[in-house]
Parts: sequence; C-alpha cells; structure tokens
Amino acid sequence: MTLALIAGAGALPAALVAALPQCPFVAALDGFPPDALTPDLSFRIERLYPFFNALHGAGVTQVCFAGAVRRPRLDPALFDAATAQIVPRLMQSLAQGDDATLREVIALFEEEGFAVVGAAEVAPALVPPEGLYAGALTHRDQQDATRAAAIAEALGRVDVGQGCVVQQGLCLATETLSGTDAMLATVAGLPAGLRPPAQAGRGLLYKAPKPLQDRRIDLPALGPATVAAAAAAGLGGIAWEAGGVLCLDLPAMQVVAADHGLFLWSRRP
Repeated sequence: MTLALIAGAGALPAALVAALPQCPFVAALDGFPPDALTPDLSFRIERLYPFFNALHGAGVTQVCFAGAVRRPRLDPALFDAATAQIVPRLMQSLAQGDDATLREVIALFEEEGFAVVGAAEVAPALVPPEGLYAGALTHRDQQDATRAAAIAEALGRVDVGQGCVVQQGLCLATETLSGTDAMLATVAGLPAGLRPPAQAGRGLLYKAPKPLQDRRIDLPALGPATVAAAAAAGLGGIAWEAGGVLCLDLPAMQVVAADHGLFLWSRRP
C-alpha cells in the first residue's frame, strides 16, 4: 500500500517521515508548510475532489494526518463543482467544533476509498510507553499530575484543548486555540504573587488526547522546544498520557530536560 502524509505546519511531519522505513507521498495544505520537508503536492480545501483524484493518480491507498493547521479562509471562487456540493457538510461540522470537523475530514477521505491510519500506528516509536524518561518524581508531582489529568479530561470533553499547567493543585493555565507554546508563555509571564512558592513544588505541564477524539488524527505532540518552554515557565517537568502523545525527538527531549533539571513522565491513564 502507498501511504500519503497529509502534512500541516510544524516539526511533526518531518519527524514522522524520519521514523518511517520509506518516504511517503507528502501533500501539504496550502498556507501551512511543514518544517524541513518539501511536499510532493500542495492542495486547497476548495478543490478537495481534484486533490483526491491526484492522490488516486499517485497510487495512494492510505493517508496519515500530521502537523498543525488552522481553519483556512475559503475562497468561493476556487470551488470545483464536486467540492462545492459538500460545503454544507463542512460548515455544519465546523460549527460543532474541532473534533466534529476532524471526524468529517476522516469520513470524506474514507468515502473516497482511502484508509486513514494514525501517526501512532505508522510510527509507534514516536509514542513512548509508560515510564519515567528523565529526572525524578516527588509525591507532589504525582498529585499535580493526577489533578492535571482530571482538568485535561474535562477540557477535552468540551473540545477546548489537550493540556494544562498545574502547580501544587492550582491550575495556572489551560490550552486553548492558541496552543501549548502560548499557554507556557502565559505561565512564564504570571506575576509571582499568583503562583505558589516553588519550594513546595514547581508544577508541571500535562498533555493528553481529548477523551472523545478519533486518535487517528490530531494526537498531542511534545518536542525539545516544549521542554525548553516548560523550563522557561519555571516548571518542574512534563507529564503526559502514556500511549496517547507523540514525542518528536525523545532523546533530544531528555537532553534538554537533564540540562534544566526537569522530569519527563509518560503516565498510565
């Protein structure tokens, strides 16, 4: 079977390609180029069915989604006749939130005969199993992770985000549309009076998939830059749901964590 990577922005598409035994066909959504990767083809949502035809012409039978995208602005003048007919479906799913939109995207590809596979399925090495990968955990860290997991689950059930920051039981920030980097920057800028004293626990970033999401698309991801940003935010470490989060370069993450005295914990749900 020929695999196509439907790529968005960021480092994840290139990390996924590097983890595969052979290079897939790479297609990128126009306006969201992946880092360090040259796409074989760019496409627009307004011309989705010509894009499907191009994939069929390239012999593609499987697709895998990876990378960050925002909702693109659609140009009515660019729609082909077939794609124009599904605009009501797309608009209805967009109005219901990100999870509904992604499920609709998967459905459209499957209706065209493509098997949709998750990044964790095609590159399982990017999904570390349960374990402590850097540093050491305190009892306070474990309590904060339990609290953060409950918060992240509640956020995910209402389709808000995939992470939060907790310190000594207090939620310092939650992930929204702006993403993890913006959340950590917010924490870094909090006045000292709004944070507990670090001596009793520096807090952590927690990431997990949304409880109801289709895990074949939009799994949360971590990388070395995330570890550096967590350190800059004054946190003690990063915890994530084991089996549900992509680590783009775990060895590099471990190096950055060791340099800053952070723990990295793949935690059993």
